[in-house]
Amino acid sequence: MSAVRILNAEPDRYSPEARAILEQIGTVDNGPLTRGELLARLPEYDVLIVRLAHQIDAEVLARGERLRAIVSATTGLDHIDLAEAERRGVAVLSLRGETEFLRSIPATAELAWALLLGLVRRLPQAYASVLRGEWNRDAFRGYDLCGRSLGILGLGRIGEKVARYGLAFGMRVLAYDPTRDPWMEGVERANTMDELLAASEVLSIHVPLNERTEGLIGRRELALLPPGALLVNTARGAVLQREALLEALESGRLGGAALDVLWDERGAADERLLEYARTHENLLITPHIGGATVESMAATEVFMARKLQRFLQAG
Repeated sequence: MSAVRILNAEPDRYSPEARAILEQIGTVDNGPLTRGELLARLPEYDVLIVRLAHQIDAEVLARGERLRAIVSATTGLDHIDLAEAERRGVAVLSLRGETEFLRSIPATAELAWALLLGLVRRLPQAYASVLRGEWNRDAFRGYDLCGRSLGILGLGRIGEKVARYGLAFGMRVLAYDPTRDPWMEGVERANTMDELLAASEVLSIHVPLNERTEGLIGRRELALLPPGALLVNTARGAVLQREALLEALESGRLGGAALDVLWDERGAADERLLEYARTHENLLITPHIGGATVESMAATEVFMARKLQRFLQAG
């Protein structure tokens, strides 16, 4: 294993424990790298470690002449061309399917709740007002969550945590998840997604992105929500139909939205949405920081380093 060469393209504040494991596996070189630097250096390496800064597409994979594995401490893999990796015989090691381990990671669920609180209590605007030297509490009257209905779309490991937060806040919590068994105590079970949407004053989305869920929430679905409903998305941007979301916000049909994910996180395709957020208080956007806590990132980096170690030992 000493001949293995590993390129960590995004090593900023990487877990020391994970680094130590990688150094046991082979020779480790660290970025950060621009895309051009990644393309130039990749032919020398057996393993590539990435987070979300790089799009690992066919062009990148074509440069991986000796690449055996890509390691990404994420569950979502839309930043990697999985079909092309498979065609080239490159293994993609990720957190996808690691349910038992992931149940110990609270970061994304906690951010979903932070986004919701920021939205209903207008926290970003109130903070900015104080920094301007103002002190006007009447300008930032918010809304209670207690007594409202919280709809969870996808009652997996993250959705379950968000549901518990909702129960702790005194909300009526409903969920739709056709794969969930047994059901979660204290949470009402919606028989269809439409039934869930019609009852959700707050909708929190926690489904993976795949062929069935891409564009899952569009104009028809948003119209089913109660007037003035709030939406929180910490899953993937493409689960929502972008234009439908923007139209629902502009019309006032949707009371507000808080997003940790966009459709084009490395480009300018979401500029209309960003422009709306600059001029309206009912849209909060954060830069995909759901899993970005010190504790959660360290735990996932160590887990993935050990997973890589097992993969290489297995040949």
